[in-house]
Amino acid sequence: MTLAASGDTAATLGDTTPIPRRRIVAWALWDWGSAAFNAVVTTFVFSTYLASSSFVSPAIVAAAGSDASNAALVAAKSHNATVISTALTIAGVLVALLAPILGQRSDGSGRRKLWLGINSGVLVLVMAAMVFVAPAPRYLLLGATLIAVGNLVFEFASVNYNAMLVQVSTPKTVGRVSSWGWGAGYLGGIVLLIILLVLFLQSFGVTGTTGLLGLASTPAGGVWSVRIAILVSAVWFGAFAIPLMLSVPEIPRHDAAGAPSGADTDAAAVPVKRPRVSIIASYRRLIATIVSLYRKNPQVLLFLVASAVFRDGIAAVFTFGAIIAAQVFGFTPSEVIYFAVAANVMAGIGAFAAGSLDDRLGARAIILTSLGGLVLAAVAILFVGHAQIGFWIIGLFLSLFVGPAQSASRSFLARVTPAGREGEIFGLYATTGRAVSFLAPALFTVFVAVTGDTRYGAIGIAIVLLAGFVLMLRVRGTQTAID
Repeated sequence: MTLAASGDTAATLGDTTPIPRRRIVAWALWDWGSAAFNAVVTTFVFSTYLASSSFVSPAIVAAAGSDASNAALVAAKSHNATVISTALTIAGVLVALLAPILGQRSDGSGRRKLWLGINSGVLVLVMAAMVFVAPAPRYLLLGATLIAVGNLVFEFASVNYNAMLVQVSTPKTVGRVSSWGWGAGYLGGIVLLIILLVLFLQSFGVTGTTGLLGLASTPAGGVWSVRIAILVSAVWFGAFAIPLMLSVPEIPRHDAAGAPSGADTDAAAVPVKRPRVSIIASYRRLIATIVSLYRKNPQVLLFLVASAVFRDGIAAVFTFGAIIAAQVFGFTPSEVIYFAVAANVMAGIGAFAAGSLDDRLGARAIILTSLGGLVLAAVAILFVGHAQIGFWIIGLFLSLFVGPAQSASRSFLARVTPAGREGEIFGLYATTGRAVSFLAPALFTVFVAVTGDTRYGAIGIAIVLLAGFVLMLRVRGTQTAID
């Protein structure tokens, strides 16, 4: 990539002016830091902590003893899981309803970076507040609320962050830059998980404590090992969000037609700043956008649907992969985290490797190839017996295709979105993803219930990924920009 000296204006994807390297690095560091929420809070540490017996009545835990199948204990854990899932469901509905219009309203205001900063700051505070979630049943609702609010503001932040891709790339480099962001996110998650494992979470044989710092890891001791790990993760995210705020320029205000205010236009036209509109008017405009896509750009609408489907399948890989590892292949909690580190390494390698291919071959080719690899790996899990080595091989092969599919999906949409409407379209991208987010979990549950074997839940995931693959086949390789 050819890079030039720093400028002080925000670029758009139609601009071929080379982007300063420090601007690209600063943008990617937000992805690096955001792994603190994705990997630590929602996937491997805080969500696991909330689902543990720490939030079950001590009387029930004592009565159950070592019997994990005790009916009262199982019922209490199921209740807790329901509380957490309900909170996350509410957050998901709010994301689906609000993401497009919030992105739309930031497009013309010249406040895209401002809102990214606000949402990032709120997320840091929410993560820091998780330190107050003590291991007792009365704190479960607080923990569930915090993780739901965290998901909400993270999705809002991601809309503006993804929209900023066009400000740090050119038409020839958008695939590469998108992949660098995804790759940085995976590698950031790896580094942070290793740090947390060594300092706070890994057992070193001392009863009641974990990590080199020897913090308490039992409910009686307050499980400070997990709570301080989350606090450190909040600081990590905040620190790596700062470079973007300092190095990437804010977008200019746009007039009602989408042109930058003060830009050269037709001699008879005078740029007018886009007026403030009500929430109702924002929804009307969103509906008009969807109708316009259906009539004039059905391929883009088809891509939004296809990507929503296969992104749900990819999310299920992370959500249920750990469950399959533990229940089918006998992984311990520590082994699950070790596998997560290795899987993130492979996903990061895949994302970095696919970036230049995306710019040369097109995002569609990368997405289809990646989905094909994911489907093959999901099916292969059915035929490797119970040997952990088999899961390691298949799982790492699968991980190699996760990053490229996600990165290419983002770069595809960036290429077809006109300047000044990135927030609205990436908000719609978030909404379509939420709209079908029940597919993979539902099919996973159906196949497990029918077969009585957690392994066969992989068939449900494979079906969703295959459906996304089939839908993507109908999306043309030549990407026509949205009108």
